[in-house]
Amino acid sequence: MASNERSFVLWLHGLGDSGRANEMHLKDRFTVPELAGTKWAFPTAPSAPVTCNNGAIMNSWFDICNAPITSKSVRGLDDVLESVQKVHAIIDKEISDGTDPGNIFIAGLSQGGAMAIASILLYPNTLGGGAVFSGFLPFNSPVEDRISPEAKKTPILWCHGTLDTLVPFEAGEDGKEFLKKLGMNYEFKAYDGLGHSLDEMELEYFQEWLQHQLGRSSKKLHFSACGLFNKLCF
Repeated sequence: MASNERSFVLWLHGLGDSGRANEMHLKDRFTVPELAGTKWAFPTAPSAPVTCNNGAIMNSWFDICNAPITSKSVRGLDDVLESVQKVHAIIDKEISDGTDPGNIFIAGLSQGGAMAIASILLYPNTLGGGAVFSGFLPFNSPVEDRISPEAKKTPILWCHGTLDTLVPFEAGEDGKEFLKKLGMNYEFKAYDGLGHSLDEMELEYFQEWLQHQLGRSSKKLHFSACGLFNKLCF
């Protein structure tokens, strides 16, 4: 498979978790042929003291000041932006290796979901898509002026359980309204009775969603190639 035909999924773990643990749980769950050649990456956040856990040192993308967790739980934007830069470096490396940006996806659970949406909104170009599971907007100040028109074209899947008590369902709805205000292409799925967890139903739907987005990307590539061929040869 040529590198520009390969898909790439960057999965970001939640607070206190690790990339390795998520890889063991997730990597082999996506078995449809369209994802057979997908490259997955599961980075681990740096260790840092976390305020909402009494300063305990754990893997964390940025500090969280209190719980239940909402955008108001993030008091400073600097450490969010620092982690976003690290995510962008991974994406830039994958693109430089030849993967088409339209085949690149960022997804994450909880704090990782917050990182996923932040990384997509603050990336200067359009990617294949982003998926947020039980996440929240990690912005405590306006960021609209940092979001490029190209970033707004990236499709978003947001899944949230109605009984989530750690990251309340309302935090997911706030994210939905923010994306709506930006005019983005998003799908918000509410899971009745689901708490703060990653359910098999969500993973199955995520797989279907990835298939759909990759199908759209493939059609765009085919159209562009045909258009170029016609321009050069006819």
